[in-house]
Amino acid sequence: MNLILFSPDEIHRPLPRNDPRAAHLLGVLQRPAGGTFDAGLINGPRGRGKIEAIDDDDLTLSFIWNAHPAPASRITLILGLPRPQTARDILRDATTLGVEAMHFVITEKCERSYAQSHLWSEDEWRQHVQAGAEQAFDTRLPDVAHGALLAVTLAGLPAGGIRLALDNYEASVSFSQCPLAGDTPVFLALGPERGWGPADRALLRVHGFQLAHLGPRVLRAETAVVAALTLIRAARGLL
Repeated sequence: MNLILFSPDEIHRPLPRNDPRAAHLLGVLQRPAGGTFDAGLINGPRGRGKIEAIDDDDLTLSFIWNAHPAPASRITLILGLPRPQTARDILRDATTLGVEAMHFVITEKCERSYAQSHLWSEDEWRQHVQAGAEQAFDTRLPDVAHGALLAVTLAGLPAGGIRLALDNYEASVSFSQCPLAGDTPVFLALGPERGWGPADRALLRVHGFQLAHLGPRVLRAETAVVAALTLIRAARGLL
């Protein structure tokens, strides 16, 4: 954890010793009573935390808040629902790279049973998003939605923006050649592990998405997400 995040309702009560953040403060950072650490308020400012006291059951903390971090990049991911472990990696790494929103959607070829995973049914996904923000020294968490049909999500997108869908089979343009610079919102769609189906591609085209590729090599979904986001950030001078 480069930054330890807290929700607004946590900052006025003790932090239990069995909380992973307490274990990190005491075991990894080895902070004693009186020690300070980098802290953040979820979707709020960064600042410094201080361990006021260490008891058998909990830590007493205090905070001084400073400035808010820069806004998230104007990038929305639309992802064919992948297997849970792949989704965990994407949730964490896409948050680290600063996306604004992620939609995990039901597509023609996705495995619908993945939607019943504990990742989604028990809100485990939140901890992976938070871990990605803590890694990036950021407090802003992306909006995350899951379980909607691709058609419903596409119909609900705001008008305009750069709209690109990664595809290994029917794309005729390289992603790196697409107009990515500037501050125009980007809507980036990636299919599930089995790829887009014909009906998916038709829907994407109807909603203004251009099919693009990341070269001749077939990448894992989580690798393709990182590669595409890196290219967007490079084009926008964010690297």
